[in-house]
Amino acid sequence: MESPLRATGEQLSRLAPLAGLSPERLAELAQATLIERVVRGADPLAGRTEGEQSVFLLAGEILLRFQGGGTLVVVGGSEETRQALNRRKERIARARAITDVDLLVVDDELLDILATWDQVAAARGRDVIASGPFPLSSLRAGVFAPLPTARIDELLRCFERVKTARGETVIREGDEGDYYYVIESGRFQVGRLVGGAEVVLAELKSGDGFGEEALVSEAKRNATVTALTDGQLLRLNRAHFNELLREPLLRRIDYAEASEKVRRGALWLDVRYPSEYQYDKLPGAINVPLAEVRNMFAVLDRTKEYVAYCQSGRRSAAAAFLFAQRGFKVWLLEGGLKAVLEKPEIR
Repeated sequence: MESPLRATGEQLSRLAPLAGLSPERLAELAQATLIERVVRGADPLAGRTEGEQSVFLLAGEILLRFQGGGTLVVVGGSEETRQALNRRKERIARARAITDVDLLVVDDELLDILATWDQVAAARGRDVIASGPFPLSSLRAGVFAPLPTARIDELLRCFERVKTARGETVIREGDEGDYYYVIESGRFQVGRLVGGAEVVLAELKSGDGFGEEALVSEAKRNATVTALTDGQLLRLNRAHFNELLREPLLRRIDYAEASEKVRRGALWLDVRYPSEYQYDKLPGAINVPLAEVRNMFAVLDRTKEYVAYCQSGRRSAAAAFLFAQRGFKVWLLEGGLKAVLEKPEIR
C-alpha cells in the first residue's frame, strides 16, 4: 500500500453513516481520517471483515465474493459504496481489487461518538453545538469522553452562552471559583502574578476549557483569564460541573489499589511543591507541581498509567482532572498522603 492521504469533508459527506454530520464535524473528522490506496489484485478487505473499523470504497473497482456464494462488482462513487463494504448483510469471503482502489477507513467508535453528540445537539436545535467548543479530541479522550450518553443532553442544556468583549476579565486570580468555561470563539490569555508582575502562562482558543482547577480543588482562582478578542463562552456552574464532569472524570482508588497499579508499572505522580516532595515522597514518584501540569502534557508518556497524590487529595484531584481531560490514564489517590499515614498498617 502507498502512503495514506487525507480525506476531505466533501468525500465524507457522500457516505451514508456520515451524511447527517454537520459541516464542522465533517471537516474535523477529515483531519483524523486517512485514505489508503490498494493496488490492483490485492484483497482490500483482508483482516477487516469483522474488525472495529468501517471500510468505504472511494475510487476504483472491487470484486466481492460472498460466503453463501455469488459475487458483486462495486464501483467507487456508486450508490453501493455509500455504505461500508464490510458492514453488508451478506458475509464476504474475500475481495479482490479489479483496479487500484482508494479506501476510507474510519473507527466505528469515532463514528458513534460524533453521531451521538450531533444528533443530541440537533434535537436541541444546535443551540450550543459545533466542532469549536466540543472538539473531537475532548469527545474521544478528554473532559467530555466519560460522560454517559444519557447525560449529554443535560450537559448541553446546562451550559450558558456568555459574550465577552476584548480586554474583559473573565476570571480573576484570588476570586472564588464559580464557573467552568469552554471557549466557543475568540482568544483568551491566562496570566498569574509572580513577584508583583503578571506572567503570561498560556493563550487559549476555541475548544479550550478553563476555570476547572478552582472547582476541582475547592480553592481560590490561581490565575486571571482575559479576553484578547471579542468572543463567546459556554459556562457551567459549580454544581453542574461537579455532577456532570468532575466526578465522572476523577477515577478514585485507595492506597492498596494504587500500590498494586504501581507494582504493575504505573507511576506515582506527586503534585505538591518540590519542598514537600523531597520530604516524604512515595518511592519512585515523579514531581509535577500542580502549577506545572499543563507544561507536562507534551512530556509525560501517554501510554503509561499514573496515580496522582498530594497531602489531602485536593491538589491531586485538580491535577488528575487536568491530565484526564487531555487523555492521560490518571488515577486519584483517595484522601492523599494524609489518609495513607492514618492507616496503622502503613505507618
